[in-house]
Amino acid sequence: MIKTDILIIGAGPTGLFTVFEAGLLKMKCHIIDSLAQPGGQCIELYPKKPIYDIPAYPEIIASNLIEKLLEQIKPFNPSYSLGEAAESLSKQNDGSFIVTTDKGTEICANIIAIAGGLGTFTPRKPNIPNIINYEDKGVLYMIKNPSDFKDKKVVIAGGGDSALDWSIHLSNIAKKVILVHRRNEFRGANESVSSVQRLKDLGKIEVITPAQVISLNGKDKLESIDIDNDDDITNIETDFFIPLFGLIPKLGPIKDWGLDIENNAIKVNNSLDYQTNIEGVYAIGDVNTYPGKLKLILSGFHEAAVMCHSAYSRLNPDKKNTLKYTTVSGVEGFDGSKKQAKKSQISKID
Repeated sequence: MIKTDILIIGAGPTGLFTVFEAGLLKMKCHIIDSLAQPGGQCIELYPKKPIYDIPAYPEIIASNLIEKLLEQIKPFNPSYSLGEAAESLSKQNDGSFIVTTDKGTEICANIIAIAGGLGTFTPRKPNIPNIINYEDKGVLYMIKNPSDFKDKKVVIAGGGDSALDWSIHLSNIAKKVILVHRRNEFRGANESVSSVQRLKDLGKIEVITPAQVISLNGKDKLESIDIDNDDDITNIETDFFIPLFGLIPKLGPIKDWGLDIENNAIKVNNSLDYQTNIEGVYAIGDVNTYPGKLKLILSGFHEAAVMCHSAYSRLNPDKKNTLKYTTVSGVEGFDGSKKQAKKSQISKID
């Protein structure tokens, strides 16, 4: 059994920053995440997308933000259970908790910090009768390794930021990129729409609107698709079909832990420390809800800091927790030393 001071459920930006705040207070952390690598939505959904509201960074690419956070928490050496989902929670007589994952891993912790973002994600699949036959055989709902599409023919369907951004990114990697959307107008950042328009004019992206993919063809893997474009059915050869219609967030087994849930989010006491109705269990970041909640990464950072100071007081009831600024205390561990411390709207591609 793994033992730790704080068990963090979720390895997104808020969960990772929790390790840093806990480390400053000499608390050890273990992180569970159902994804195979840290980073949450920043890595799985929009790794190449710029983020503009991180203090001190006028702009930072999502994957770079995760790299910086991992570098920041490295001195505190957190342990991980990646590719595993938190399944059950049981409270022990001494007030500690045991969380068991879907892989059977047991973690004993004195504090639970749920930082699961919007929860686990299920892709919204298009209504194509035989699509399940081609999943992982040419049909993908997420892009993890762009190099997989080198010199390949790729059809992307969707009208939001993900479809636009990946069409732009893959235009420099794939042999051919076709973007299909059921409307002429795209809902995404103005800059992304303009970039797709420019790449279309240069012949690097083909845009087909208004249109829908209606069937998939191939023997052992995807070989072609049929597109309905104003009742004109066209067959197009392709290596990959990537429908990017968004993801459906779900809390998963956590919803059965006896927590107060409201609209798929966990209710917390925001006037004090972001604790849930279960003493010793906190919820921070996008997974929680309270009056005035702002679903921003920087809000999650703030909640993580407040939660860690509350957790320290719970774990050390006989010690006075005096706030020490890192400009004074520094951060131990770096190189073995102490270091002193865009708006979416509807746009059209002609």
